[in-house]
Amino acid sequence: MGRGKIEIRRIENITNRQVTFSKRRNGLLKKARELAVLCDAEIGLIIFSSTGRLYDFTSSSMKSVIGRYNKAKQDHQQVMHAKSEHKIWQREATSLRQQLHNLQENHRQLMGEDLNGLSIKELQNLENQLEKSLQVIQQKKDQILINETQELNQKIAHMQRENMELYRMINLCRQENMDLNKKVNATKGFKGGSTSSNSGSPVTIYLELSPPQQKISGMHEDFPTLGLQLL
Repeated sequence: MGRGKIEIRRIENITNRQVTFSKRRNGLLKKARELAVLCDAEIGLIIFSSTGRLYDFTSSSMKSVIGRYNKAKQDHQQVMHAKSEHKIWQREATSLRQQLHNLQENHRQLMGEDLNGLSIKELQNLENQLEKSLQVIQQKKDQILINETQELNQKIAHMQRENMELYRMINLCRQENMDLNKKVNATKGFKGGSTSSNSGSPVTIYLELSPPQQKISGMHEDFPTLGLQLL
């Protein structure tokens, strides 16, 4: 007579639960040992009971098995991450290719090409888009012209201020030149009156150069004489 199926759920009776744990634990350890021997597998088995007691089995070294497990898990995660990243880049490349195709098609339509498959509504939308683009371009052009005009006006105003400053400096120089001419003419008039009173006899001024002090005696007759004549 075959054994009946046991419902897999938590055993509420503590005694039955402990007996079942002991039996199945021993069976699991036995199966792990047999699998390691028969299949030359590296096996590490760790069991904690409900009371916190530890049971373990390893075919070689638990430290070696855990290290190998961690390395294999890390490699697996890296592979899965690489595959996932590769899929992400594939989806991104597909999306970019589709966007590029749409942009190229839209550009050809804006240039008046490939319009055969478009409906009246699509053609009207394309026309409205071109009109809006033209308005934006005209506004941009007008703004650039306004900015250039304002810049030129500023340069003209600056040049006018510089021109006024130069004109003021020229007038100042002219005024100074006129003042100098007046002074020169006044000086000439004064000299002309003096020379007219003594026009018959030119004035002669004599200057004597004195010799050094240690040679004064006996040299008075050799003094040089300079003569300046004012006509």
